[in-house]
Amino acid sequence: MPFRSVVMRLGHRGIRLWWKVRKPTTFGVKALLLHPDDPARCLVVRHSYVDQEWWALPGGGYNPKRETAEGAAIREVREELSLSITEPPVVLQTLTTNREGKVDNLTIVLARPTSDHFELSAELTEARWVSTDPDALPTDGPVSRWLRIALACPRPARPR
Repeated sequence: MPFRSVVMRLGHRGIRLWWKVRKPTTFGVKALLLHPDDPARCLVVRHSYVDQEWWALPGGGYNPKRETAEGAAIREVREELSLSITEPPVVLQTLTTNREGKVDNLTIVLARPTSDHFELSAELTEARWVSTDPDALPTDGPVSRWLRIALACPRPARPR
């Protein structure tokens, strides 16, 4: 396992302990990325530092005093996958959870990258384009609940 992945895993464990003690309010975003040429396909990823076997959506945390959820989604997709999003993402749903000992405000957005070619950052171990049909999701690992929720959300035929 690369050194950077080990450091990220240990850092994530440390921050989860801090969440249990401090119980902060956090903000996160997940991006349902539709294939630029085929809206019946979306991009799923596996992270290198947490829930490594799970298929999930790209995304991450953000500070709402500095950026919007939509802006954070654009930034996270660029950082994690080297993909650009030119049209503004569309908010599908905002949820509040307290599953990890923190109050987490999670926004799921719909976006379409300009290309289907991606490059993985150290945060990711794998990514692939898959069907948006919930019954046709990858079977070689569990699928995150956020991915299932995103696919169940009503969505416009094409992001703005």
